[in-house]
Amino acid sequence: MADEWQSAYDAAVEVARKAGAVIREAGEKEIKVCTKSSTVDLVTKTDERVEKIIIGAIKEQFPTHCFIGEESVAKGEPCILTDKPTWIIDPVDGTTNFVHGFPFVAVSIGFAVNKELEFGVVYSCLEDKMYRARKGKGAFCDDEKIEVSDVKDIHKSIIISEHGTDRSPEKVEKIFSTMRRILCIPVHGLRGSGTAATNMCLVACGAVEAFFEIGIHCWDIAAGAVIVREAGGLLLDVDGGPFDLMSRRMVSANNMVIAKRILKEIEIFPAERDDAPIQKK
Repeated sequence: MADEWQSAYDAAVEVARKAGAVIREAGEKEIKVCTKSSTVDLVTKTDERVEKIIIGAIKEQFPTHCFIGEESVAKGEPCILTDKPTWIIDPVDGTTNFVHGFPFVAVSIGFAVNKELEFGVVYSCLEDKMYRARKGKGAFCDDEKIEVSDVKDIHKSIIISEHGTDRSPEKVEKIFSTMRRILCIPVHGLRGSGTAATNMCLVACGAVEAFFEIGIHCWDIAAGAVIVREAGGLLLDVDGGPFDLMSRRMVSANNMVIAKRILKEIEIFPAERDDAPIQKK
């Protein structure tokens, strides 16, 4: 039987690499920065250009497929996941890193059918590392198979997280309170790369034991979710329930022992769902 989605997977890897080359080249030139929801929620012409390159290339091969792209949604396109084949794209995950020359920037491409994630590709373009995974077929960094770590002792773990772009004092207080509580378990350390897609790949390859965040978006984590699962890890809601791609909150971990310990320390705060109805102005 023919492999229905292999050609789409191959296309994702190819276009991610091409997009990464555009990002690297743009990083060597003057970067013009705009803002979206706040002064710390940045977007560049490169974000918009790369999204157009990715969607344009994929549409040529798969004209009937749907798309959810970070920059398209920012401009008012709906963020609705249907049963149709859907590409979920973050063209430049880590825009603030890109603007400042901090060396973690990723192209993230997830693919879902019937609302189920089928494959994910994350190209950490400044490191030149291609993370990829297909459902049921394992996870890889370049051509090397990757697996989560086997650490079960929380005291021997490294946990990774981010503080996001919302600077409201009440949310910042909860974010740093959670980080303090986890650090004081104690764990070996807390880290943050500045890109959710890369953070998930670090869980998948065993460099860290868990990643959690509230306020992320589906395009940040769709690809990484497949990679973590195929590397032997798991995904949960921050309340311990099932992972919901559109909920904007997630814990990914190497095993349930680590995940449950992290869940005890997370101070939950509201985050509007990605698929919430768009409010008319």
